Amino acid sequence: MKASDLRPLTSDGLRRKRGAARPPSVTDDAIDKIRERIVSGAWGPGDRLPKESELAAELGLSRNSLREAVRALSQLRVLEVRQGDGTYVSSLEPDLLLESTGFISHLEAAAAALAAARIDQAGKNQLGSSLELMGEAQGVEELVEADVAFHAVIARATGNPVLVSLLASLSTRMMRVRLWHGRTADNALDDTLEEHRRIYEAIMQGDPELARAAATAHIASGERWLRKQVATGVSD
Repeated sequence: MKASDLRPLTSDGLRRKRGAARPPSVTDDAIDKIRERIVSGAWGPGDRLPKESELAAELGLSRNSLREAVRALSQLRVLEVRQGDGTYVSSLEPDLLLESTGFISHLEAAAAALAAARIDQAGKNQLGSSLELMGEAQGVEELVEADVAFHAVIARATGNPVLVSLLASLSTRMMRVRLWHGRTADNALDDTLEEHRRIYEAIMQGDPELARAAATAHIASGERWLRKQVATGVSD
């Protein structure tokens, strides 16, 4: 299947029928706008956000939707609300962010979208080489190694040092999950390769939204598998 033939994917990896897309809520929109500021590097770890009224006007949001977004991102340990002092970007330590797999998905998806817009020819060549190594992998360990390299190329292509560091840490911690995925699922190698091929094709086409959708589906696939294994006790 060609990447250009793919329809947008929902967060659980299912294909959404054309014309059936659910418009995002105002809170979702507010979360996305704040998250993009962090991912792009406009706001770094420890930075103080503008005052609520100023930020709402700057982002084109209502103050109520902004408050809801800040509350949600505070629960994800992305923002830190200090009573009487303001709202700050957290330290973004991986240990904090790993408490929410949802934010991992946001990071991977945002990185893929940025890479699609910013990657240079050298990066494209490296991404293609990593994909080839996955296809030639003789075992799960080799697949995981190529997988980590693939995502590292995407992270570097964003040009955001904070994002590069976060994703590098997350890749290390998620290696066990990827390893188990390959050992347990009957066709995990083929499925994983296809998921990466879709991300690769979207980035090569320079299509940020298609890259975001493909990356979101890839992470969602791993999350669904992990929840299933935990529920059945296989991952113990």
